[in-house]
Amino acid sequence: MSDTVTFRVHKSLANWLQEKSVRMGISQGRFIREHLEHVRRGDKRTQGFMRLAGSIRRGPRDLSTRKGFARK
Repeated sequence: MSDTVTFRVHKSLANWLQEKSVRMGISQGRFIREHLEHVRRGDKRTQGFMRLAGSIRRGPRDLSTRKGFARK
């Protein structure tokens, strides 16, 4: 069983992700999963990927508290 994680990215990062996944012929989700697995294993070649995983500077710390995004 797997968990679903949802996050927001800036337009430029979304465009880059789209271009890379199309060029590689894989889904965006698979592209992200593969890169996260490389980072988790300590693969030095892909640790630069984690610099793209930034933090939210504004807004609530727990995005699930935002009104309108909760499942009913």
